[in-house]
Amino acid sequence: MTTAEEREFDDLLLLLKETRGFDFTGYKRNTLIRRIARRLEALKLHDYGEYRDLLELQPDEFTRLFDSLLINVTGFFRDSAAWQRLRETVVPALLEQKSSGQPIRIWSAGCATGEETYTMAMVLAEDLGIDGFRDRVKIYGTDLDEKALQVARAGVYTDRTLSDVPVDLRETYFEPVENGFAFRRDLRRQLIFGRNDLTHDAPISRVDLLLARNTLMYFNTEMQLNIIRRFHFALSDLGFLFLGKAEMLLNHSDKFEPVDLRMRLFRKLTTTVHGNRAPWAAAPAPADLASRLPTLAAVALTSGPVAQIVVDVPGNLALANSKAETLFNLNPRDIGRPFQDLEVSYRPVELRSVIERARHDLRPIELRDVAWHRVGMVESGVFDVSVIPLLASGNLVGIGIHFHDVTRYRKLRDDLELANRQLEQAYEELQSLNEELETTNEELQSTNEELETTNEELQSTNEELETMNEELQSTNDELQHINDALTTRTMELDEVNRFVSSLVRSLGDAVVVLDEELRVLVWSPGAEELWGVRAEEAMGFSLAALDIGLPLEKLAPRLRTTLADGSGPQDETQKLVLDAVNRRGRPTALAVQLSHLRAEDDTVQGLIMVMDIVESE
Repeated sequence: MTTAEEREFDDLLLLLKETRGFDFTGYKRNTLIRRIARRLEALKLHDYGEYRDLLELQPDEFTRLFDSLLINVTGFFRDSAAWQRLRETVVPALLEQKSSGQPIRIWSAGCATGEETYTMAMVLAEDLGIDGFRDRVKIYGTDLDEKALQVARAGVYTDRTLSDVPVDLRETYFEPVENGFAFRRDLRRQLIFGRNDLTHDAPISRVDLLLARNTLMYFNTEMQLNIIRRFHFALSDLGFLFLGKAEMLLNHSDKFEPVDLRMRLFRKLTTTVHGNRAPWAAAPAPADLASRLPTLAAVALTSGPVAQIVVDVPGNLALANSKAETLFNLNPRDIGRPFQDLEVSYRPVELRSVIERARHDLRPIELRDVAWHRVGMVESGVFDVSVIPLLASGNLVGIGIHFHDVTRYRKLRDDLELANRQLEQAYEELQSLNEELETTNEELQSTNEELETTNEELQSTNEELETMNEELQSTNDELQHINDALTTRTMELDEVNRFVSSLVRSLGDAVVVLDEELRVLVWSPGAEELWGVRAEEAMGFSLAALDIGLPLEKLAPRLRTTLADGSGPQDETQKLVLDAVNRRGRPTALAVQLSHLRAEDDTVQGLIMVMDIVESE
């Protein structure tokens, strides 16, 4: 997308936010572009600017756009294996941690038309019993699409929608109504549906189980992090989170632990504060400490795990502990030598200028990630170097240099970064494989959420192929309704055509129906017999263009006069007798009757001409 197109696209999103209150900036951009492109293609528009102008002129298009952007595809017991695992593990654990009679709160986020919300109600009602469900359970279903929420509130579903509900549950929890089957009214009071924007609105709090199945995948990474934090806040301690098969919590191990990773079942983690630490040993008396301090200081400096060097004020090496001697090949003879003459002053890093700066500023200087490739070593060492002015009674007495060996930590960090990259690469490859399996007409995406977004958009094409795109399912349903309507109209039209054809064939006389331009609309079998011209040769042509033995020079003015005089609703049939020549070339006297062809509003749309041979006496 070019920069100009991006600006137009951003302006379009801003229009949706300012005029309708829908903020799509947190949604995946590629998904929005693909969905809006379908509307542009359907309307035969070329760019977002034209579409923005159309929205301002035709507000009804907003509804069709939102129906396209807010993909509302769901189903009862969707991913039945995951629901079975929920019943076997999560529900028993949830009931176990709740005392008898304690309320149970469930939140179904992104509930669409409510099928999964009612599925959760049936699962809990089976375990708690009808009375227990009514007394203890509250289920909150939320979504951004108010139109879908109206369907969820009604709780009425077709026989086709309920096909995945087991027969025993269907008979127990649904009642037949005029338009399908309705969820039991006495239990439906425990379900509350309302609008909630996961990106802005406050979450429902203190919930024991949160369902957000195939909802996170529509948002970009930053927005997903915000929503996950909201979900963590909404759940009570040890509450459960149930996600869709496309969604993972790989970067949120500090907030959730997996109950069943394959089925996307997680449990909230709470921060634990550890106490009762063992107390420190009693501090030595000040007199003892003073007497032991020189010995302790010498031992501590010599045995310290960090290489330490002290340079006195004149710039000579004053101290070096065992770690420093081993690391930099120092020996006791180097003590007192000018520091600048030693290799350590410039290797692994130039220290002379740093020491001078620390001496001048009287403040510590830190050098991070200093690499040092020593002779005979396969790998380079990495050090953090601290240059610290040593002060006594406010006066500078020397410079302390500490070499912290961070090679292991740097290697661990590099290994972690490599592992993260490999994990991200493996994760993206997994998403790509999933995309290839679930859809045949969408390009490969780089993240699992983007892959599953495309999968959801394609899922609805065929119920038997659950990997297809969600948006195609609703389109398929709409086309089915249109097809049913067209089939009905076609059958009615065929019936009318058969009736008209039967009526025309039943007339023994030659019957011709003309429009206002005197073109042939109907040419009966009697007319074929009389004039020797087949119906397909006559229909659609002007009467004057037909090569028949009808004296049109006399008939044509009468036809036009009859058309012009057809203003009255009850005009009588006009008759005239003409001398004609039939298809065999024989003179024939014809009695021609002219009647008006009228529409429902009584306007004249043509003429009906009946021709009958007058028998000679």
